[in-house]
Amino acid sequence: MAYRIRGIDPTPFLSLYDLPDAELKQRGILRTIASSDTGYPERVELRNARRGETLLLLNFTHQPAPGAYLAIQCVFIRVWATTPAELQDEVPEVMAQRMISLRAFTSEHLIDQAALVDGRQLDEAIRRMLGTASVAYIHAHYAAYGCFAAQVTRD
Repeated sequence: MAYRIRGIDPTPFLSLYDLPDAELKQRGILRTIASSDTGYPERVELRNARRGETLLLLNFTHQPAPGAYLAIQCVFIRVWATTPAELQDEVPEVMAQRMISLRAFTSEHLIDQAALVDGRQLDEAIRRMLGTASVAYIHAHYAAYGCFAAQVTRD
């Protein structure tokens, strides 16, 4: 089963990159500097932010479908990220290094199945879930903090 993992579209955040910290704070957004190369999983480029890179920590509606599973979670967006990652049949290193919670949704946006997976087994778990006819797409979350990581779809 071929699949695609996409980073978040940065378009809604581009106007935030130059805002002063006080204005970001009024909007509930925190500008932060990565203090290490591993603790800041960036959601547009689907990579670990590098030490010294500037990020915005903000809320993102990753499940906008109306209904019981409407969901908003905090994500890191690298300031000046403009091109979302798009990987075909490949797990980004940032996800392969972590425990991942997978939530497989139906076309009616209801959870069909879920799994907790070591990132090194993510490819197999994704293919298995997407091999189920009732699954329309998958949301991946970083298990430790529960934050949205990326959406996975059939290719």
